[in-house]
Amino acid sequence: MKENIRVAIQGVKGSFHHAVAQSHYGEGLTLVECETFDATVNTLLEDKASQAVMAIENSIAGSIIPNYALIDQNELQIVGEYALSIHHNLMVLPGQTLADLKEVHSHPMALLQCKDFFKDYPHIRLVEAEDTADEARRISENKISGIAAIASVAAAGLYNLEVLASSIQTIKNNVTRFVIIQKKGNEVPQEYINKAALKFTLDHQRGSLAAVLNVMSDCQLNLTKIQSLPVIETPGKYAFFVDVTFDELEFYDKARKLITIMASHFKILGEYAQHIR
Repeated sequence: MKENIRVAIQGVKGSFHHAVAQSHYGEGLTLVECETFDATVNTLLEDKASQAVMAIENSIAGSIIPNYALIDQNELQIVGEYALSIHHNLMVLPGQTLADLKEVHSHPMALLQCKDFFKDYPHIRLVEAEDTADEARRISENKISGIAAIASVAAAGLYNLEVLASSIQTIKNNVTRFVIIQKKGNEVPQEYINKAALKFTLDHQRGSLAAVLNVMSDCQLNLTKIQSLPVIETPGKYAFFVDVTFDELEFYDKARKLITIMASHFKILGEYAQHIR
């Protein structure tokens, strides 16, 4: 892995994006912390970071649709992916109990994934925030009592908070898929490519999507993800974002050429090596 590479993340140290960056890049990493996904993208566009880590879908909450649009609209390239098992933990300043809590602050996605836990605690108000770990940091630095954060165990350790309840997510097998993105260029070597992220728009005709899916099947591509988004400029028309895996690059190349002909618009968002854990 590259030494001293500047990597942008949404969030701060102790966040799940930080955990992915550490695992993916190792020690040769300079972290660029960003408050929002838009700010994360801007660091790439302004050359303040070489690559960025961005969450793209969660096994409980589904696709993070705005991030698909950010990658597409800013002409960014996916060059890798990472699947992380997510464990949400309730943490506070030491010495407090659940009965002491008035509010819990965290990212909307974390709150959504943990909402069933709080059904037994109707006195606790759930408050949306920009980042999981940043709320843990804020509670610690400002010595805030009566408010808890939902974040990672790493965040609790970094900010000296006490974990009141571990793995409070509703579904215990909770996995988020992150993608590694960058500006165009520095393609992944072809011999390592076995996955692609594609976008295509089809004419509004019966069977047009089925025809494309048949091409993928005939060319031995495995469709692992399909997501539709409306084409803003043309109401009633949709663009399809798909992920495919394959064993033979030549079969993928054949499918890509055929779909390019069949689609009114076709775009490659990334060709990279699938992360297998």
